[in-house]
Amino acid sequence: MKKSIALSLLAIGLTATSCKRDTTTTTTTTVDISAQNDYDAQAIQQFLKDNYFDSRGNIVAFDSSSTTDDNEKPLSDYNPQTLESGVVYIIRPNAQPDNGTTIGATDNISLMHKTMTYVATKENESVKLRSPYTFYNTISGTGTPQEDPSFYYVKNSVLTSSGKTRSYYEIEGFQEALKYFKSFNQGAETHYNLQGVIIVPSKAAFARDAHFNYAGYSLNDRTFVFNFQVYKTSARTSD
Repeated sequence: MKKSIALSLLAIGLTATSCKRDTTTTTTTTVDISAQNDYDAQAIQQFLKDNYFDSRGNIVAFDSSSTTDDNEKPLSDYNPQTLESGVVYIIRPNAQPDNGTTIGATDNISLMHKTMTYVATKENESVKLRSPYTFYNTISGTGTPQEDPSFYYVKNSVLTSSGKTRSYYEIEGFQEALKYFKSFNQGAETHYNLQGVIIVPSKAAFARDAHFNYAGYSLNDRTFVFNFQVYKTSARTSD
């Protein structure tokens, strides 16, 4: 009996520690999966209305206290496409390669991007993407593209050594939408001009499943917003 009580207290302690680690300034309440999926869809549409592209393709939020962005078009005006999975993508006009390369499902990609994750929540009857956290930011980070990210394609050698499945590493919704874009063929030193956006609702990302620790916080129930440019791709020669 004492052992059972001790184990219960330990489990509670581990749960509390885990929650604290995954949350800093915002506390979110877990809802039914169907409700979360509905929140994701609504919040993505609101996000498209609340943000615009700057001159280099970065996503910027409209500022209600300023008039400097009054003439900017919201992302919703850039013909966003919604896939059956709920993934939304935008191909930014005048920011695509002239003779682009088709991106293969197993290609090694060179990706310049700022990617944020959010949890869609309902507060005061308003459904929005909240609790923003950085997933990767090569633009203000290294300033060079990320090479061969495993969230796009994870090597078979990694799967063999870890004993995990592809879904533990890969973001299916990102893979699904990236095929609608073409790759540039340019060096890492080239200044970026982001070519578009891919928004992946939680159900097409990691949902509530176990996943690789990419960011040091839980990615469950999180919607991903990829703001990116594919600098280069190459066929994979080893796996």
